Amino acid sequence: MHQLGFVSAILAERTFEEVIDFASEKNFKCVEVMCWPAGNADARRYAGVTHIDVEALDEAQVAHIKNYTTEKGVFISGLGYYPNPLDPDVNKANFYVDHIKKIIQATAKLEIPVMNTFIGRDPSKNIAYNLDKFKETWTDIVKLAEEVGVKIGIENCPMFFTNDEWPGGKNMATTPAIWDKMFEIIPSATLGLNYDPSHLVWQMMDYTRPLYDYSDRLHHIHLKDAKVYYDKLSRVGIMANPLEYHSPKLPGLGDINWGKFFSALNDARYRGPVVIEVEDKAYEGSVENVESAILTARNYLSQFLG
Repeated sequence: MHQLGFVSAILAERTFEEVIDFASEKNFKCVEVMCWPAGNADARRYAGVTHIDVEALDEAQVAHIKNYTTEKGVFISGLGYYPNPLDPDVNKANFYVDHIKKIIQATAKLEIPVMNTFIGRDPSKNIAYNLDKFKETWTDIVKLAEEVGVKIGIENCPMFFTNDEWPGGKNMATTPAIWDKMFEIIPSATLGLNYDPSHLVWQMMDYTRPLYDYSDRLHHIHLKDAKVYYDKLSRVGIMANPLEYHSPKLPGLGDINWGKFFSALNDARYRGPVVIEVEDKAYEGSVENVESAILTARNYLSQFLG
């Protein structure tokens, strides 16, 4: 019922073809392909990865990508790019929005169903302010996606992990209460979720309830776990930088009950791709560790996929 894949960012040093080869050889069905601007200087972990350069995407390259994935028996679940489109620096925000639009157009050319990204946020401003900026910024983006028949999956990561993201984080779309306001402001079904349960774990929230409540907005699924260290949390409190009391983990190595998660996902009648996102520091340091992370997650999750 679900097609297992992984996010290509973890294989940052490989070419598009090498990523697809790996997916095919290791029996994955799909890949979410990263499309940051070529030569991007974003130094954030797992950012700045370009496996498809949408600015250089001509008819020949479109044909090559389609033919190569078909030949290897792997499909592209979505094109991904995760900047801050509501950045308080207007020049940066405009650049991010422009590139998001280019990826949406590329997604349509490649006949891929969804483009995944962040809503963004000015971390120094409250939610009401950012909702106004959301309407101003995202109305045209969603309109373009509607026109070309592409869905937009918004990942629910707060993007509050480092001091420069303090105090509000760089992505507003973090909770059901905020999603409701977003979907009221822009009611288009084109706008939905690239849902990642791990971000609700460290926010002390129910990570399965949204699968039922937003079943019609589940455009894409990320599979990542999180481990909360309650001894550390008891010292620093929930107002601390979240990485002071939790860590992203491979599925099965954190606090998520994945049987419960997939039961809820099936109840919600979701039938799309489910994509492993590797951000577990315990599996960094070598090519072998990275490959082991992807395959360890695959092996664990296979029990829920049939």
